[in-house]
Amino acid sequence: MRRPTNSQPSLLEEAEAFLSLTERELAPRLPAYDVRQRLSQVRSEIEQEGTYRHTEDELLFGAQVAWRNSNRCLGRLPWRSLQILDYRSKSSPESVFRSLREYVRFATNDGRIRPTIAVFAPAHPDQGESVQILNSKLIRYAGYGEERGFKGDPDERAFTDYCEALGWRGPGSDFDLLPVVIDMPGHDVAWFEWEPGDAMEVLLTHPDLEWFSELALRWYAVPIVSNMTLGIGGLEYTAAPFNGWFMGTEVGARNLSDVGRYNVLPEIAERMHLDTDDQVALWRDRALVELNTAVLHSFSEAGVRMVDHHTASAQFMKFCRDEDRSGRSVTGDWAWLVPPLSGSATEVFHQDWDNE
Repeated sequence: MRRPTNSQPSLLEEAEAFLSLTERELAPRLPAYDVRQRLSQVRSEIEQEGTYRHTEDELLFGAQVAWRNSNRCLGRLPWRSLQILDYRSKSSPESVFRSLREYVRFATNDGRIRPTIAVFAPAHPDQGESVQILNSKLIRYAGYGEERGFKGDPDERAFTDYCEALGWRGPGSDFDLLPVVIDMPGHDVAWFEWEPGDAMEVLLTHPDLEWFSELALRWYAVPIVSNMTLGIGGLEYTAAPFNGWFMGTEVGARNLSDVGRYNVLPEIAERMHLDTDDQVALWRDRALVELNTAVLHSFSEAGVRMVDHHTASAQFMKFCRDEDRSGRSVTGDWAWLVPPLSGSATEVFHQDWDNE
């Protein structure tokens, strides 16, 4: 069993704190939840096995609270709507990937995206090993270096090289879906390619600029964070991919615009006949607005759920008011919460939060 240090609570102490929170917040929904009986069960499991197993209700609530407390997330308002897929029984890389394909289909929902988390077995507190998904995002595009003509997403060049060292070979285009790489104790690191139709993508067009489609830009429909550990009651779920839906600026003002990413603003500006040597002409800003217009338009036309940054800001402020009425303090990382486009025109820009 994990031994606590002076600054680290024991597994039992963390379990007790979480179960008490579960009873306190879920009592109206789960009147039959007996925290005393549950604590007795957990103590017995920890004494015998060195760990314990969450019930499905506890697992869902723990994941919802983790989203509610996510300092860098602007889209926390629908935290109660989070759904969970329990894959704790999966015991091989192949079964993990099959589950991930199922999860992506469920979360995508033909574009009507459902906030969902897929949870695999937690690490044992003593052994510290469990399944891990090595991709930072479950769905992302490969990035190739000079020998492949600097194609794709520069942010993924190191991981792409790693995948190719494992035996994968990407086609070498700007939008090649990376394989999923799974590391599971007792198995070799394994990689798996998405099947056609697994990962929904949106081709970008513009409502007014007919030439925009000639840029051949696209983006995947669902943002899925896959390399973060979910901590619940002292247990660490090292594979727990989670999704909400995109805010338009994530795609238009960062992924496609950043100099260290796809860096498409100069080409858009040239197509708009803007003078890219004249900084006062604000060519980047004008190109950025049109790119973000195209992203929002294209996702809407494709029937894929997406939120604009002004609506997202207003929703976050409602989340803050809701939390205040519930007697909970909101924490947040200001630099992550403020949208990267027209930040000062949103209410979140003018707020301060503790970043714990």
